[in-house]
Amino acid sequence: MPFSSFHGNDEVVRRMRAALERERFPHGVIVTGPTGAGKYTLALMMAQAMNCLTPPSSRDGAPDFCGSCSNCTRIGLAADLDTRFAEAVEAREALRETDKKETRILIQTHPDVLVIPPDPPQMLVKVDQVRRVIANIYFRPAEARERVYIFTTSAFMKEAANSLLKILEEPPEFATLFLLAENPGALLPTIRSRCVTFTLAPLESSAIEQDLAKVRPDWTAPQRTLVARLSGGAVGRARGFDLAGYTAARANALAVLASALEGNDHSALFKVTETYRAGADGRDKTERLLRTLYSLLEDLLWLLEGTPELVRNSDIARDLGKLAQAASFAWVQEASERLAEVERGMRRNLLRSLSLDAFATSLEGA
Repeated sequence: MPFSSFHGNDEVVRRMRAALERERFPHGVIVTGPTGAGKYTLALMMAQAMNCLTPPSSRDGAPDFCGSCSNCTRIGLAADLDTRFAEAVEAREALRETDKKETRILIQTHPDVLVIPPDPPQMLVKVDQVRRVIANIYFRPAEARERVYIFTTSAFMKEAANSLLKILEEPPEFATLFLLAENPGALLPTIRSRCVTFTLAPLESSAIEQDLAKVRPDWTAPQRTLVARLSGGAVGRARGFDLAGYTAARANALAVLASALEGNDHSALFKVTETYRAGADGRDKTERLLRTLYSLLEDLLWLLEGTPELVRNSDIARDLGKLAQAASFAWVQEASERLAEVERGMRRNLLRSLSLDAFATSLEGA
């Protein structure tokens, strides 16, 4: 899979490849962009291009990678980050309790390319993970031309961030560190100042629809339009979008909002909320419902503002229009604040069904 398979942000990819061609590629790189924009995919592609054993000739003459040599193949095994992460967590869980506490989550499918994800349960990069990088970054590569380290999040523990800063101050000439961040402001200013930042911009909905027409032919055109609008310009998020799960959550969210606005018969509301039980599955289901409620409230604001072209849930425009007729700016603001209270209640393990019932009924006449 050469660089031509990377979807969108052609100028960013061109600049990164040009720096590699001039042998002026920075030792510290921050890649920013929304979730699903392709930050991890691009970083892994650069690792392959740096270490490809049989680089092909590209049309533009810039460095590329074959995807089939031993280096490309082994680096590419880390492409499915979620699966590799789950395997690493499972392997740690199988250890003795004393060993488990001292083991950090790392992903390595090639001896010279190390992926550093956030370590559970806090989901932060911890100092022991950075110390692992420090322990081997100054040794020359064993089988590749360049050592590559990919930090998949900008969420660092303070001590870990300070340790990383020491590496960036005096990096070896044969090592490159990628820091992937949705918000680069989460990184220390001293880290940002020692890195070159490349930003992956959101793609147009039309571009994502065209991509979905190729990779998700099982979806109808309206479904692809919906997913493209909901993906926030991130093609990776669009490709992996759980359409069935979202539409189920949206049906429940519409019932909750309708009950809150109409305020007459709450039987439909209670029928929905009683399915939101305790446990991990119930928590995930509730979190999805809350995200969907925020999405619908945002669409109501666009309708109240008189800009229906910005509505993301365009396939249910009629239902949203009915809700907008009964709502107001003040009501949407109040609903958003009450929704935040439900989120805080979840962190305190309050009963979810009752929290949702209270959310809807408290908005009657608001």
